[in-house]
Parts: sequence; C-alpha cells; structure tokens
Amino acid sequence: MSQFKQLYKPLLASARWLAPADANIEGTEFGHWLLEPDSLSRRFERHCEQFTVSLVEQAPIDREQLTPDERALVGDTACLVRKVVLKGDGVPWVFARTLIPESTLTGQEQDLAQLGEMPLGFRVFTDQSARRDALEVANVGTEAEPIWARRSRLWINDKPLLVAELFLQEAPIYKETVPWK
Repeated sequence: MSQFKQLYKPLLASARWLAPADANIEGTEFGHWLLEPDSLSRRFERHCEQFTVSLVEQAPIDREQLTPDERALVGDTACLVRKVVLKGDGVPWVFARTLIPESTLTGQEQDLAQLGEMPLGFRVFTDQSARRDALEVANVGTEAEPIWARRSRLWINDKPLLVAELFLQEAPIYKETVPWK
C-alpha cells in the first residue's frame, strides 16, 4: 500500500484547488461525482458488488505540517491524518487523505480515530448534523487525460474534518455515461 502513498500523495499535494464554477465541471459526465454532497462511499457502493477501504496510514501530525490553506479550513492545530484507498470489487478507485483536528476527536467523535477500514462517509453521514462545505476541485492530470481530485470540509456536530480525494483511473467517474444514480 505504500505505493499509493508514494504515487498519489504528491498529486494531491500539487493540486491547484478551484471552486467548482471556475473548473467548468457542471453538466459534464463526471461533474456530478465531484459535486456529490453526500457520502461518496455510499454512492460507490451502488457501483460494485463489494466496496472496501484499505487503510494506508494513520498518524498524528503537528500543525506545522499543514499547508496554510489546510490551516484556514480546519484551524491551526495538530491533526490525525488518515490515508485510505477506496476500492470497488478489489479495484482501487480513490486515494483519500483526511485531516481530523485533535479538537474534533472529542466527545462522540472520539471514534473517528478508530475507524480502521470502515469508510469515513459511513460514519459521518449517519449523523444528522453532518454537512459539507468549502468544496474545491482540481485536475492533477492533463487536459487530454484528466485525473480529478476534490477537497471539502465536512462538519459533524460543528467539528471540522478536511477530506481530499483523488479519483484514480479505474474509478466510475471516468466510465459512467448513464445519468445520476
């Protein structure tokens, strides 16, 4: 699994994040995936027989390791970083990196540190208070062969998390030509 970290973490780190309107993705075959307001994991589940998550890494990081824009979105604080690969029928679809501030890991949300290979979306979007904002997208590939990523802040009980997702080449986002599901 370290190959995912070596290959895809730099792509996320190099992303030039844009507001969806500035990326001209609305109305495209893939735009509705990037703009998904609810759980991406639940949506992926509908596109395969077996949806799984592989935990690549989970470790605390100091606030100094956050970029200025990450600090602006989750606060100037130490975080738990969680890196996973989402798979459909064993095929890697998404590499995801989540920043969970220490202050979020209190009260009911202490369990976020114990998710292991459970999808984050399954936990977050079962909570009535869950919401998504600050959605941004980036093409980290080329115009001819795009590799799309999205980043958004999730809130659970008014506590933030920052999720960046890189859609790998075999993901349904690049293959689906049927309308929204």
